[in-house]
Amino acid sequence: MDIQNPDPTPEENLPAETQEGQLAAVTAERDQLKREKAEAEDRLLRSRAEYENARRRAERDRLEFLQFAAADMVKSLLPVLDDFERALKTETTDEKYAKGVELIYQRFLETLKKAGLEPIEAKGKIFDPNIHEAVQRLTTEEAEDHTVLEEFQKGYNFKGKLLRPAWVKVAVKP
Repeated sequence: MDIQNPDPTPEENLPAETQEGQLAAVTAERDQLKREKAEAEDRLLRSRAEYENARRRAERDRLEFLQFAAADMVKSLLPVLDDFERALKTETTDEKYAKGVELIYQRFLETLKKAGLEPIEAKGKIFDPNIHEAVQRLTTEEAEDHTVLEEFQKGYNFKGKLLRPAWVKVAVKP
């Protein structure tokens, strides 16, 4: 027995091989706990990333739904816009009435443009089947082949996506 340490611990009484075996077991347990901790941290990081991705996806889906709903509403208003355009083309003797219809049309069109409506320019442009719908073809030498000669119904984009193609008359070379 040691004078300095009157009460020896049980480990001090064990042979060296047993102490080394216990040290190896403790080291192995420590390493196992480190691996488990690393795996738990990895799972936590992955869970956080999955949650963040799901949150972003839900927000994107919500915005797309709102945009789709707005596009549907604007599309339902296009016939009213067409009626205003036809009203402006009719001749009337009442200038004040014609001016009032034109002001209402302009205000309505500007409101729809602020919401994201974009008219498609067609007349004089080259026919593009992505944005134009040919409802008539005219064989002529007076215009370039596949040039839009006349627009029967305006086409529109809504926030960069085609809402309605323009109905057009297209020149065709003989």
